[in-house]
Parts: sequence; C-alpha cells; structure tokens
Amino acid sequence: QVQLVESGGGLVQTGGSLRLSCAASGRTFSSYAMGWFRQAPGKEREFVAAINWRGDSTSYADSVKGRFTISRDNAKNMVYLQMNSLKPEDTAVYYCAKSRYGSSRNYRDYEYDYWGQGTQVTVSS
Repeated sequence: QVQLVESGGGLVQTGGSLRLSCAASGRTFSSYAMGWFRQAPGKEREFVAAINWRGDSTSYADSVKGRFTISRDNAKNMVYLQMNSLKPEDTAVYYCAKSRYGSSRNYRDYEYDYWGQGTQVTVSS
C-alpha cells in the first residue's frame, strides 16, 4: 500500500510561483516513477509531469514545459513540483500519483495506481 499526501497549493497571482510537495508512504516508493496530474473545473484530468524512479529522467506536458520542474528525494520519500511563471490556465486541482512502472514516459492516468487527494492551485489574473 502507498499513501500520497500533497501540500503547497494556494492562491497566487499571474507570473508567481508555487512549490507543490507530495509525501509518500511505503517502502517501494523509490522503485517507481511518480507523476503530477491536474484537473480544472469541467475538464478531464491531464498529465503535467513525471519523473523516473532514479530521478534522472523527466517528462512534461507541452503546456508547462520550461515553467514547471518535477523532482524527487527518494531518501525522504518526497516528490516536488516547482511551478514558475504561473498563468490563470494553470488553475486546477493538482494530484500526485505513483506509476506502475519505473520510466518517466507514462502519460496516461491508467498507468498510475495510487493517487493523492489533490491540492488546489488558483492563479488570479
């Protein structure tokens, strides 16, 4: 069993920054890739970023590439999402998820088997 708990969401102005954190329980954390997804009101959940089990390979959605950075600390069982140059269209509930695999090239939500409860990010214009 793995439990994921996100934190760090909040309200920020356009152009601002936030850092999301995801605390994971479970001894197998370091063996799997981790990802961040988001869901805006009235829209489907979408992939944001993923990082492989070692932390040396990452993937990003085109919409966040160059602005967001995913990282992980396996010693602390933590995953992070640094979000810079935030835009109103980044407003969503952000979810941390554990992949079924070790690779960062997992972009579909069915490739992830454990999810956090989500944290709200609101970017005001």
